[in-house]
Parts: sequence; structure tokens; C-alpha cells
Amino acid sequence: MSTPALASGPEGRGALRPLLDTVLDALDDGARARGGPLPAGGPDAVTARVHDAVGDVLPQDGEPDALRTLVRALAEGAADPAHPLCAAHLHCPPLAVATAADLAVSVLNPSLDSWDQAPAASALEALVTRALAREAGASDAVVTTGGTEANQIALLLARELHGSDVRLVCGANAHHSLPRAAWLLGLPDPVIVPAPTGTLDPAALDKALTAHPGPHLVAATAGTTDAGLIDPLPEIAALCRAHRVRLHIDAAYGGGLLFSDRHREKLAGLERAHTIALDLHKLGWQPVAAGLLAVRHPRDLAALDQHTDYLNADDDLAAGLPDLLGRSLRTTRRPDVLKIAVTLKTLGRSGLGALVDQVCGRAREFAALVQDHPGFDLYARPTISTVLFRPAHAGDDTVAAVRRSLLHHGHAVLGRARPDGRLWLKATLLNPDTRPTDLAALLALVEKATHPTTEPTEPGTEADALVEGTTPR
Repeated sequence: MSTPALASGPEGRGALRPLLDTVLDALDDGARARGGPLPAGGPDAVTARVHDAVGDVLPQDGEPDALRTLVRALAEGAADPAHPLCAAHLHCPPLAVATAADLAVSVLNPSLDSWDQAPAASALEALVTRALAREAGASDAVVTTGGTEANQIALLLARELHGSDVRLVCGANAHHSLPRAAWLLGLPDPVIVPAPTGTLDPAALDKALTAHPGPHLVAATAGTTDAGLIDPLPEIAALCRAHRVRLHIDAAYGGGLLFSDRHREKLAGLERAHTIALDLHKLGWQPVAAGLLAVRHPRDLAALDQHTDYLNADDDLAAGLPDLLGRSLRTTRRPDVLKIAVTLKTLGRSGLGALVDQVCGRAREFAALVQDHPGFDLYARPTISTVLFRPAHAGDDTVAAVRRSLLHHGHAVLGRARPDGRLWLKATLLNPDTRPTDLAALLALVEKATHPTTEPTEPGTEADALVEGTTPR
């Protein structure tokens, strides 16, 4: 048996070119077989199709067509974030240029745990992280897998600076990863402050900081997962200063507004945080993963310092080799910064800002459609690109059933949220290619699922009919 081809080295380009064609063809085949934003039939049907396609995962002898078979199966069973009717989560369609850059990372396979494994990547990461930190009003940043890891590191830095009795104080609207990080780090039980309107109440925060002994870490949110709401950051920052407590802002969703001249004012006060979670695989259109934690004071990152002779020996550091271990909690770490750098350089601030403006504009258009339709209730005008709505006069069980029906038939992917104790459908619009006709089709699908008047159609056909000629395939 001949040795399988490597992706890099003198033969790499020749080996990769036909394989890339195979992957692209299989992606197209799988998308055609899927026929919509989501595979039809629910979990059991998808699992059965995957089992049928894969067969023996580890056969005695290899199968030359495995790449085509598995990529096609993955694409056929995917929730495609580039489909305009796939609008449930903070799950963006990645830019082609970012995805192409990510291929280079996979080919070269650098690991950012020592300079001799990633010489150029380490220099590039330093440039990009500091540039993005400055954009947020901070001075440095480390790359993370996303907002969850960024929040975890923020709490870790607070613990190392203020001791193991530092207490997280956050709103009831905060991301679940914050209380979970407090549990993971062995911190005291968090103080959960009411957020009756969906955002953290400053008066309730002031009362909580006064009533509970410190030290504290206050966590505010710039872009809630449920409704895309932004806490009153300037008021919260002023309270933190008055109480002399540390402030972390989870801007994993809303941080992308920084690129937009029209919307960045919504993040006023962000620059007053000690730490900021950012995530460019949301409003940055990056392949997963693309998170960052920005810090106001670079010295805070000293808490991450680690030493092991084979990666950052003292004499190597004295000779000028950079120390990369203190830039992450992880050891082996791919340079996710390349795709970010390529995107920033290719589109610039104005290009990224235009994408942000586009999806925020589509959210406002969809909200207007909902508001003007007598059969639907709108929760509120969107702050970023999330719209909550529900069929008028429907109970929660009906709302839940409508969502699952759309999923089961592969017609549309919508999320769910309970901002006021009632269940709402959630449309998170992150696809800049979504058009007004797609928004109308999405609302029509929900209406038809709420009031079915005909026999169920074959999976995919109803959605296809509603968006025929308007939805890219």
C-alpha cells in the first residue's frame, strides 16, 4: 500500500486540488438532497441516513470514496446557516474568504504553544489581537474558542486578582456560561440580579452590591442570547466604579456592532470594562472558532503564565523567542487568527460594517412584517438582529409544536426564548444575503404551520414552493 498523500510539502498542492473538487461536489450533492435549510424527518431519520451512508466506520480495508460519501452525508444532514430560512441561533454563514484562509491553517497545521511550531502565526496573532482590543477600547486580547471560554477566563483573571471568594454578580439575562464558570472555578454562588425588561436593572445592581460582601465581579451583557438586548453599560460602569468592583462585559454577540458607524454607539461604555468577551463567529462571519477576551490592563494576563522547559525554557525566552503558553488555557492551539486577519484586511472596517448594517436592517424589516400581520405578536423592535414573535392568541404548547413541525419537515429553523415567561419564536438574522422575499416566506411558513389547512406535504416541498425563485440553492 502506498503512503497516503500529505496536505503540505512538495506534493501537497497536487494532492489537494482533486480532493477539494471532490469536497465541493459532495457539498453540492448533499445540499440538493437536503432540499432546504434542515434535513427532514427529525433525529431518528437523520441518524438512520448517516448510519446507512457510513456503514463500518473502521473497515478492515480503506474505501477510496470515503471523502465524497461522508461529506455528502454531512451536507445532506446539515442545518445550513447560509439558507435564509435557517435563522434559529447565533450561527453565522462563514465568509468564503475566511473559509479559504482556514484551509491554509489546516494544511500547515501550526500550533500556538511554542514559537518554533508557529513563527509567523504567533506574530500575526499579536498584531490582530491588539488591533481588535483597541477597537473595543482595551489594550490586549487573547484568542478563545468563543464567548464561553472568554467568560471563563474573565472569571479566572478576577479570581487570581481578588482571591477565591470573589463573587459573580450578573443579571438574570446573563449567558449561562457565566454562572457555570463560577461553579467550574469553585467561586461562591453568584448573585443573580433581576432583569425585568430583559436587561440588567441598575437600581437592583446597586442594591445587590451594597447588600452582599465583596469582592465582586459584575458581568454585564451586550447582546443577550434570547433577544439581542444590551444592558445599560454606562450606568453599570458608573456603579462598578462607585463600588470599586471589577466589570466584565459579555459582548460575544453585540461586539460586532463596533464595525458599524451606525450601530457602534449602542456599545457606549464598553471601553470601561476590565475584560470584554468578543466572538467573531457571530457578527463577524467566521468559521467556528473565533472568540477573544480583551483586557484593559495587559498585566492581568500574567495569571495565565505557565512554564514548561520544552515549550518556553528560560534560556530560549532570554534569547528572544516569544512565550506563547501564557496566551491561552489550552496547549495545542490552531491559529484561528489567520481567518480573522484575512477577513479584516479584505473587507476593512467599512466592509464589515456594511454586513452588520445589512443584517440589522433585515431584522427591522422582519419585525415590521410581524407587527403589520394580524396573526402575529411582536415582542419588541430588535436591538441587533434578533426578532422574537409568536402566533397571536396561541398558547405555549402551540408555539413549541409549530417550531418542531417546521424542524421535522425541514422547512425552517427557528429558535425559542422565554423573555417574559411566555414562549416566543426566535429569528436570529445573520445572513447578509437574506432578502425581503425570504422574510415573507419565513412568516408564511410559520402561519401555515400554525393553521394547517391541507394534508401535510412531502418533506421540503412546502418550503421550496414558498421560496421558489427566491432562495439560493
